Amino acid sequence: MNNIRNTFCIGIALFVAITGCNSFGSTEEVKSIITHTKAQFVPDTRVDRFKVTARSSGSGLVLAGETTLPEAKRALLDSLSAKDIAFTDSIAVLPAADLAGETLGLVNNSVGNIRSEPGHPAQLVTQALLGMPLKVFKKDGGWYLVQTPDDYLGWIDGGGLVRMNKVQYAKWKNADKLIYLETYGFSYQTPLNSARKVTDLVAGSILKLEGRAGGFYEVAYPDGRTGYIASDEAQPLDEWARSTEASQASLVQTAKTMMGAPYLWGGTSTKSIDCSGFTKTIYLMNGQVIPRDASQQVNAGVLVDSQKNWDKLRPGDLLFFGRAAQGERPRRVSHVGMWIGDDQFIHSAGRVHISSVDSMAPNFDPGNVSRYLEARRYLNNWEGNIIQTAGMYEVEEDKPEDVQKSE
Repeated sequence: MNNIRNTFCIGIALFVAITGCNSFGSTEEVKSIITHTKAQFVPDTRVDRFKVTARSSGSGLVLAGETTLPEAKRALLDSLSAKDIAFTDSIAVLPAADLAGETLGLVNNSVGNIRSEPGHPAQLVTQALLGMPLKVFKKDGGWYLVQTPDDYLGWIDGGGLVRMNKVQYAKWKNADKLIYLETYGFSYQTPLNSARKVTDLVAGSILKLEGRAGGFYEVAYPDGRTGYIASDEAQPLDEWARSTEASQASLVQTAKTMMGAPYLWGGTSTKSIDCSGFTKTIYLMNGQVIPRDASQQVNAGVLVDSQKNWDKLRPGDLLFFGRAAQGERPRRVSHVGMWIGDDQFIHSAGRVHISSVDSMAPNFDPGNVSRYLEARRYLNNWEGNIIQTAGMYEVEEDKPEDVQKSE
């Protein structure tokens, strides 16, 4: 009996030693699988999150971290299981459970600043306008990780956000709404331009429409505040959506309303704006939500030129600038502007202004002409991550955690 017990104990010891050794020895392999999974599912970390680590502990291999993509987590776990690698799963799928179902939100200020990390000193990466719906993924102190309608991820101060559950959001979504159309303005506490202001407004601000009062619209904010907006500065959102049709003329007209607006890295409002925020705002006010950054915008629309054949361009086409690929060094898109005709394009660099590709013109821009890469046409083309402005409110339902990897 003792011999059997001793043999069994030796076998268990060997099994534990072998298993422990394999768990420890497989850490690098697991890290490689994690890297491969991230590259497959999250080629652009600006729009999805997959932060997963692997470490060895006394109980074996532990996977920790978080992701916005349940299918990426499932693919990772399936890959590990296929290799008979034992692990403990501590990967959270966002939205976080402690949000208690309040996984949607609305921007509550004229402009919501969205940063790279949860803190005011962090880099401004983009902005969201009043009334814009956001997906809410997690909380860190007074900050929330959110995703904009163009899928951009970042952190917003909780003071600029009203969180909602799906029922509350559905009520807002189905309510009549108003879109502000002027470059800059205000709402007032009473229907008088001389009344005390409630907040400032920028083009694209959206509020709940409560009714009319003389020459004013009565509106409500996401947090319940009310105000009045001059009726010649705004329009009911559904009317605006039906009547708005982007054209060469309307795109140029919208762009020129922002002439002189100061450049701001990360800015996407008519207060101040970066180069891709400028082109994004032009299209937003003409019924299309286009990707956020120049390096994302270049992947939408259709290619019309890459050889400086300026006669191929039409007003509204986007021009992309940067560094061409050389050898193993990839192409880098770093600037964007919009063609307005007459050998000119309008862009935000220092401020919104008009430059020319004509070397004889007084506003010739040799620096950008020398680094021109290509032009793409968005007008009447919806290729890429482009949605209708009014369609921002069709927020996608949360994905279940057990969704399988898509092919």
